[in-house]
Amino acid sequence: MIRLVRLLARLGWPMRLLDPLFGRYNPFHPDFRADPYPRYRRLQQEAPVYHHPIMRAWFLSRYDDVLAVLRDPASSVQRMESHAFRRMFPVGSLPPAFAEWVRCNLLMVDPPEHTRLRGLVGKAFTPRMVERLVPRIGQIADALLDAAEERREIDWVRDVAVPLPVTVIAEMLGVPPADRDRLKRWSDDLAALLDPISAFDRLDATIRSAAEFGAYLADAMAERRVSPRDDLLSALVAVEEEGDRLSAVELSSMVGLLLGAGHETTTNLLGNAVVGLLRHPRERKRLREDPSLLESAVEEFLRFDPPVQMTDRIATRDLEIGGTTIRAGEVTVLLLAAANRDPRRFADPDRLDVGRTDNRHLSFGQGAHFCLGAHLARVEARIALGALLRRFPDFDGEPDPPGWNASITLRGPSALPLRLA
Repeated sequence: MIRLVRLLARLGWPMRLLDPLFGRYNPFHPDFRADPYPRYRRLQQEAPVYHHPIMRAWFLSRYDDVLAVLRDPASSVQRMESHAFRRMFPVGSLPPAFAEWVRCNLLMVDPPEHTRLRGLVGKAFTPRMVERLVPRIGQIADALLDAAEERREIDWVRDVAVPLPVTVIAEMLGVPPADRDRLKRWSDDLAALLDPISAFDRLDATIRSAAEFGAYLADAMAERRVSPRDDLLSALVAVEEEGDRLSAVELSSMVGLLLGAGHETTTNLLGNAVVGLLRHPRERKRLREDPSLLESAVEEFLRFDPPVQMTDRIATRDLEIGGTTIRAGEVTVLLLAAANRDPRRFADPDRLDVGRTDNRHLSFGQGAHFCLGAHLARVEARIALGALLRRFPDFDGEPDPPGWNASITLRGPSALPLRLA
């Protein structure tokens, strides 16, 4: 049925007509794309543990329920092995080499294998490495804004939110400027895997990019083994713990994750943040007049309109959630964005408050699978938003973007024109 829905969407079928089939949750409805939060609140109020009739998965929308599953070691991310997940998405038809590449991804493995991979990568991708990049990230942000200053207008998504994180990760990896257009194309295709519903619509491009990127990375790794540099790729090649190293496919999958997930989430975070500032002029004025609020503001942007709206888990044993039993083997979809606006957890949750202090949002997950790139995303957002407010404090634009990304997992404006007054 999900495959049929994807086909109807490609053919331009009015997705609102699917409401009777989708019951309380139709993520394909155009109103949902524009503003999903009223429907999230309806789920919280009417069916906080909701079994979807089409997706055949449990949807959780309350903060405490989502947090409990994120922290529960009985909640698995090994989707490739799940019969329920394989019924929804044709993972069994993937080419073996690509399937192995996906299976090795940090987002698809549980402890203890996850612990091993995360530990190895964590020795190279450290907060110290990110902090060393702070001056360079500022230079990149300013250069991108310089390019738009004469025009006095900018598409914030196209001109800043997209190129900034791609340039940063390219420089971290040591990718030369001549190769960055290819890196951007690979990154876009690999990021599609973050949304399994739409991923299969562009699977050929993703498989092709994974193969091309893997070949490129193999050559780069061979070069780094002979002549190491001061970059992340050299550090990943060299990392070792008790004689254990990342295999070629593990390294390729890991760097692919850093590339695809790192750029896509940061791009959407930056886009959603500026939409939030346009829609809430009082909070924008507050932030402009007190830049010390940037750190708390980024956390609030993450809570208020997160770039990753949901994630999923597979129950490895029966779970009791909100008085409902979720059987072993069933899929739970965790609506992170709904949990972030749960009035049981956050005071006045639908209000953007750049100074909010009690802000333990779930936008980067929790537990063993807490986002590896969270620190980098936060740093990039603080620097880019700070540069925009410092250089163009009176920027202006329409509070409603001309369009939103098609993904139901990843949320962000597809374009965001600004006038740089």
